[in-house]
Amino acid sequence: MPNPWTGRGNPYTREEVRARLQATLDKGDALIAAGAGTGISAKFIERGGADLIIIYNSGRFRMMGHGSTCGLMAYGDANAIAMEIGEFEVLPVVEDVPVICGVHASDPRRRMWHWLGKVKEMGFSGVNNFPTHTIVDGHFRQVLEETGMSVRKEYEMVALARKMDLFSIVYVATPEEAVEMAKAGADAIIAHVGTTVGGSVGVRQAVVSWDHTLQVTQDIIRAARQVRNDIFFLCHGGPINTPADAKRVLDGTDAVGFVGASSLERMGVEESLTSLTRTFKSLKAPAARRSA
Repeated sequence: MPNPWTGRGNPYTREEVRARLQATLDKGDALIAAGAGTGISAKFIERGGADLIIIYNSGRFRMMGHGSTCGLMAYGDANAIAMEIGEFEVLPVVEDVPVICGVHASDPRRRMWHWLGKVKEMGFSGVNNFPTHTIVDGHFRQVLEETGMSVRKEYEMVALARKMDLFSIVYVATPEEAVEMAKAGADAIIAHVGTTVGGSVGVRQAVVSWDHTLQVTQDIIRAARQVRNDIFFLCHGGPINTPADAKRVLDGTDAVGFVGASSLERMGVEESLTSLTRTFKSLKAPAARRSA
């Protein structure tokens, strides 16, 4: 479905994105969405066959060698960073796959209807709620809720995106949040079970169990289905790191897809560059011995 004005796929309408995802499921294949923090990541994620590419501000930090949690911190304008990655790196090189923009909905400096207009005008085909307060808990989460930076801002952003014909794929961490996102009109819901384990900057001890991962994922799906039955459900985070891990969740729950950010982009770079460099370093230099 190339865009007749650009020769490329983006932007797609909400229904066009949904139709593409449904066509994947109709073939019996899982949905795979991947985070991209650079243009070269997006180019080769597309070549690998991803169904969606999501631009997160955290992608920039990941590709700088830092943890994804940087995206939740005050290390830059999250909305501006996602827009910049999309405008100058990802959208110019992605030919067909729908590109989704991460939106920090609770940023008090943004008029959200105005910002989503810019997102759509840039050529993004949908939105994602990142940075998201759904993965913040404890006392700090309560402070956010009481001081005008509530997760409700994220629900409102999704409802507005629906009115503006933007596809929405959203993170939730609890069944209650899933219900609210379903009411807001989210097209796809991602069960987020925590920061991804492994690699050079992934968590090692702050990891949830597999039993917890499967239970929470299914609880989120069950809750959202009480509201609507046309939602795509995906899994993300925690111990879900490899294709085998994702398969374990898809086999053990009603999720039909996986969202990989660190587990696709960062892990791919860490492993391939380390392995390739070691292969080069295994080379011998006969000429050096001859000249000794």
